[in-house]
Amino acid sequence: MIEYQNIFTRVQVHAPVDEGVPLRGGTWGRDGKPFLNYWAGKFGDAQIGPIYLGTLGVFSLIFGFISFEIIGLNMLRSVNWSPIQFIRQLPWLSLEPPAPKYGLHIPPLDQGGWWLLAGFFLTLSILCWWVRMYQRTRALGMGSHIVWAFASAIWLYLVLGFIRPLLVGSWSEAVPFGVFPHLDWTAAFSIRYGNLFYNPFHMLSIAFLYGSAVLFAMHAATVLAASRYGAEREIEQITDRGTAGERMGLFWRWTMGFNATTESIHRWAFWFATLTTLTGGFGILLTGTAVDNWLLWAQKHGVAPSYPVLYSVKAEQAPFLRGQYMGVAPDSFPGMMRDASGRLVPQQLPIPQGAKVTGDVELYNKPVLTTDNMRDSLNTDGLFIMSAVYFDTGSDGLRGESDGELANLAALLTKYPTLKVEVQGHTDNVGDPTANLTLSQGRAQRVRDMLTTRYGVAADRITSRGFGQTRPTTSNETPEGRRLNRRVEISSGGKVVLPVETTP
Repeated sequence: MIEYQNIFTRVQVHAPVDEGVPLRGGTWGRDGKPFLNYWAGKFGDAQIGPIYLGTLGVFSLIFGFISFEIIGLNMLRSVNWSPIQFIRQLPWLSLEPPAPKYGLHIPPLDQGGWWLLAGFFLTLSILCWWVRMYQRTRALGMGSHIVWAFASAIWLYLVLGFIRPLLVGSWSEAVPFGVFPHLDWTAAFSIRYGNLFYNPFHMLSIAFLYGSAVLFAMHAATVLAASRYGAEREIEQITDRGTAGERMGLFWRWTMGFNATTESIHRWAFWFATLTTLTGGFGILLTGTAVDNWLLWAQKHGVAPSYPVLYSVKAEQAPFLRGQYMGVAPDSFPGMMRDASGRLVPQQLPIPQGAKVTGDVELYNKPVLTTDNMRDSLNTDGLFIMSAVYFDTGSDGLRGESDGELANLAALLTKYPTLKVEVQGHTDNVGDPTANLTLSQGRAQRVRDMLTTRYGVAADRITSRGFGQTRPTTSNETPEGRRLNRRVEISSGGKVVLPVETTP
């Protein structure tokens, strides 16, 4: 097609429409009568059409439509079929995967079955489009670079929604459909597994992502800077001297010391962009399968520092140390208060002795397990339930009343330096199962963090895991049962032999 226009030209030179190179076989032809559009020519090619769909293209659009209808109608149902609320709340709406209790089984439609159907049809749509792209590159005599770049993105998509959930045995590990819920899942996923920033494949993915942005900006800016010489018209660059292509190459040779040719810059950009999703997929795939905590992995392999112990705390001092006090005024310390004379004194627990547990309200005066209690339980059963560890309702924030028992657990780990334990978080069945799973992991992680940062226990001796509502010890039908199911357990992975010291 003989034409030349870009966003800066005042006049668009239009020749007759171009039907394109001849098709090689196949039963489909190009659809639609091509036409020219002035405003389209301001930003790209002025010609629109013809379009080639083909059999796979039609099936891809059908499957994609079914998937989006399933997602959209479920979101619309969640706001009581109100179009106004659907538009207002769309960024927050989601279609969630099945609960952990279903594993890899097919759940009822309203318990995650719709999510499975939407994912099935969306995956079919994407794969059909991928095959269609491959066939089109072959029909046009092109290389398959676009196809494999798209395959890299599909790899990450399949890891998130299919391959990793299959490996860990639960569809609940997959990503929900939705904008903000997807972002919330990403944040919770990173926290749950010790921060993905310590994942080496995540590091590579971010480096390639930033590198892609830099390469794209450099290339686009260079072409635009030479557009007055017809930088986007490439045939002349092959034979002519003093053309835009030569000027662009000279610019980078003179300023950076190397010659980025028109071909090489595209090759760099292709690999950087393709490796972004490829390495990201490997990072996600290894998380929770080969590596449970990336911070511990990084510390073990020298990637991240193991923070030194700044101070140690005796068990009898623990009740007076209720928070991280650096950077706040002394009278705002969570565990301190000023008396009538203005002196800073330890704050007394407001719960009177003999208070009872009433309904779902848990009061903070339960007996504190001693180090000997913990040792005996591990020797007998390989685990024990923390008796006096408390969290704010619906949060992983540890309350100050937990300090005494945490100090005793730290003393146990100090006394037996070869002992390794796992902190396990559990919830009742009130609320969303996915949120409960995240909450239980956050609470277990908070206990672990307290032991490593405040009491100086080596990080490689403690792991953390959340089970949500999947392992109740009793029925959730009563307030007392729900209270018992909201717990933190310490497991040594089986019975151990911790010697009892005798006094001579």
